[in-house]
Amino acid sequence: MTTERKGATTFRGRPVTLVGPELAAGDPAPDCTVLAGDMSPVRFAGLTGTRVISVVPSLETPVCDLQTRRFNEAVAELGEASVLTVSVDLPFAQARWCGAAGVSGVRVLSDHRDVSFGRAYGVLVKEFRLLARAVFVVDATGTLVHTEYVPAIEQHPDYDAALAAAREAERHRLARAA
Repeated sequence: MTTERKGATTFRGRPVTLVGPELAAGDPAPDCTVLAGDMSPVRFAGLTGTRVISVVPSLETPVCDLQTRRFNEAVAELGEASVLTVSVDLPFAQARWCGAAGVSGVRVLSDHRDVSFGRAYGVLVKEFRLLARAVFVVDATGTLVHTEYVPAIEQHPDYDAALAAAREAERHRLARAA
């Protein structure tokens, strides 16, 4: 049975329904499969290290554009942590946007095929088949250490909180490795 969370976020002031669970820090990061720019599958269970997952409805909208650029600028401060941006844009559109925007530090992934990421992370907007704006930070053990479901899709996430969580997760990873 699929969980539906009515009114979990808004779009242009109107409540919308998110499909999937509401995840919290401490939960294991769910597995799902998305597409890379070359249309090859990327399975989240195969990803390693600290990851910031920036979720946007479409790269070609103003807030999504700024959100992706902001995380692209910040990736250099995060040590070995990676930044992933997930949207339902086609991989071709994602590649075109990245090229035009000069974004190369963020790995852009598409959930257009079966929205498995959207369902697993609880960000699929039922009414539009888009992803709601959210940010997740996963540590090297595969545990969520930060979750933010932005209450209005038009709003920016709390960049500082997400980046602080990623830096802390990297510190813990390095301490465990020492």
